Amino acid sequence: MDNLSLLGDGLLHALSPENLLYAALGVLLGTFVGVLPGIGPAMAVALLLPVTAGLEPTQAFIMFAGIYYGGMYGGSTTSILLNTPGESASVMTAIEGNKMAKKGRAAQALATAAIGSFIAGTIGTLGVVLFAPALASVAVDIGAPSYVAITVMSLVLVTAVLGSSKLRGFISLFLGLLIGLVGLDLNTGQPRLAFGTTQLADPLSVVVVAVGIFALGETLWVAAHLRRAPLRITPVGQPFLGREDWRRSWGPWLRGTALGFPFGAIPAGGAETPTFLSYLAEKKLTKHPEEFGEGAIEGVAGPEAANNASAAGTMVPLLALGLPVTATAAVMLAALQGYGITPGPQLMEDQPDLVWTLLASLLIGNTLLLVINLPLAPVWARLLRIPRPQLYAGILFFATLGAYATNQDAFDVFLLLVFGLLGLAMRRFGLPVLPLILGVILGPLMETKLREALTISDGSPSALWSEPLAVVVYVVIVLALVGPPLLRRLRGPRGPGTPGAVEREKELV
Repeated sequence: MDNLSLLGDGLLHALSPENLLYAALGVLLGTFVGVLPGIGPAMAVALLLPVTAGLEPTQAFIMFAGIYYGGMYGGSTTSILLNTPGESASVMTAIEGNKMAKKGRAAQALATAAIGSFIAGTIGTLGVVLFAPALASVAVDIGAPSYVAITVMSLVLVTAVLGSSKLRGFISLFLGLLIGLVGLDLNTGQPRLAFGTTQLADPLSVVVVAVGIFALGETLWVAAHLRRAPLRITPVGQPFLGREDWRRSWGPWLRGTALGFPFGAIPAGGAETPTFLSYLAEKKLTKHPEEFGEGAIEGVAGPEAANNASAAGTMVPLLALGLPVTATAAVMLAALQGYGITPGPQLMEDQPDLVWTLLASLLIGNTLLLVINLPLAPVWARLLRIPRPQLYAGILFFATLGAYATNQDAFDVFLLLVFGLLGLAMRRFGLPVLPLILGVILGPLMETKLREALTISDGSPSALWSEPLAVVVYVVIVLALVGPPLLRRLRGPRGPGTPGAVEREKELV
């Protein structure tokens, strides 16, 4: 009840005509960028991150929440209308949603995705309100060895278990950790990987790295594969749901929410697994199995709810432990750090007003998304008709402007180009970008805790497993790495249609 009262105080801080205007602007901007082909929520948030610069923290959080949910909704719109998911978590939505669109039911697919996202986002945010403070109160007592173990678990599991290739995942993680080393050594004060450049004496801006890898890299990739033929856009009427659509959607919305939130809330979660499980569950439970693969509304409602509930759940480890487990959460962490806010166990005690305002902002952004964007769905569909060269030229302009605005230094534009080319190369060779971003953000944090643990033990490595929690976490890591290959070997060869087969269809985001 105390948490709900604090959330009410956060709503009072966030609700004002000026703040609502920022929220609406964030929703529209987030959807505008998120709806572009091939652009997922993480890229949309990264690209629009500099837009919030210069605002007060409360206004920035509200606008940022709108961008976040707008980017999520834009991604599902593109998945349904163009069968072009901007991230791996939207693959399941695209399977049935695009089939519905081709059968003339695009409006119903967009409506069930939007309403399901609203329900899952609201329930998920309330789950964050309940669980994040409890986890933070426990996390206060976590020592440096256990924190190192939890960080290693997040990096290893996201890299090795959730990706489609362990080797590519670890290569990407290595690159991220390497980039995270740039700057002064904490103990000696000597520059690392500076190459004699004074601008590299400080750590690299996560904003520049994220915008370069996500926005510029994706834009260059799309430009390299630009199709001259115009896109075939499915016409969209006014989104609505009939009585039969409501009856078939409410169950998948709730089941998808129940599956998505726990996976997002664990420090090594993600949206891919719950969306896949939700799709399988709805396919198993439906009374219309013949429609799956041909445009079943349950196949859109469930995975889309699971995706948004998982996205809300990622706020639990992000706020309570300072651990981002998805690309979008990693970019959000960079946004919080830009305001001098370091998520973690002490955040809720040190800056409770900011935390509860942020959570209230998520509720406001989620509500405005439904109110504003659902009636505007036909407008967003027409946006897809704009020629891609003009669209991506605009993205390049705003990405460059955003990178320069970070420190008002032309060197950041050069870094943006370097990371853009790196992002292009990663897509060319199938390297996932999420481990790299996590390595950039979590690498310095893990280094700090590692040095702290070793300092306490006078340099003895045994300190790293001196706490019971650390031992348990290392056991979990071993089981997660060894368990799946062992089970596959025991079960024997698999045929098409199994989870592994679907896994290969996911995009490397």
